[in-house]
Amino acid sequence: MAEAIRLQKYLSRAGAASRREAERMMEEGRIRVNGQVVMELGVRVDPDRDIVELDGRRVSAAPLRWIAFHKPVGALMTRRDPHGGRTIYDILPADVAGLRYVGRLDRDAEGLLLLTNDGDLAQAIQHPSGGIEREYWVEASGVIRPEAVQKLRSGVSLDDGIARAKRVQLLDAGPIVSHAHLVLTEGRKREVRRMMSAVGHPVMRLRRVRFGPVLLGDLRPGAWRDLGEKEVEQLRRSAAR
Repeated sequence: MAEAIRLQKYLSRAGAASRREAERMMEEGRIRVNGQVVMELGVRVDPDRDIVELDGRRVSAAPLRWIAFHKPVGALMTRRDPHGGRTIYDILPADVAGLRYVGRLDRDAEGLLLLTNDGDLAQAIQHPSGGIEREYWVEASGVIRPEAVQKLRSGVSLDDGIARAKRVQLLDAGPIVSHAHLVLTEGRKREVRRMMSAVGHPVMRLRRVRFGPVLLGDLRPGAWRDLGEKEVEQLRRSAAR
């Protein structure tokens, strides 16, 4: 017998809705368990025994799955774009369409994106309090000098507070562009770009090469792979720390 889990988690794992969306559906009386409408948010279900329905259609929870995806430049972080732009779900195959992304990359950025139906672990590793490292390769304009590197390490003032890089490795400096690796732990919106602009070196290209213990490696833009058991366990340990 499988372990009983919260109904919201079951629906999220099935790819039917996010946790918040599932709660709204329950409050609207759209969810049935074993033929009975369920509106209480604390209800648990046994994935092996209970029958869950959304709007009269049976919903089955999929096994937990994690994938690493090389998001290409220009792909949008949304399920569909009303303006016809290409989204990450237009690129990914149908059998992973129920997975949700962990953290974000802006439209002009590329690199490692994790997707999963494991909502609890996803929430834990992307929350700023977890301190999970994100590593980025950056191409920026101008000559990045040691003073700029020190500012990135000590902290720069952004409109949402002080932001600091945990580590900065300058790969080469100028004269027209410079390249560096930055390691951050908060995952704020467009954080790398804003930090680099704050020290006078706007980002020209940005690629995430690592999220926690998971590496982008040689995945080409638009390609993806399933994470191995060891990688998922490393993510769990990182979240626990």
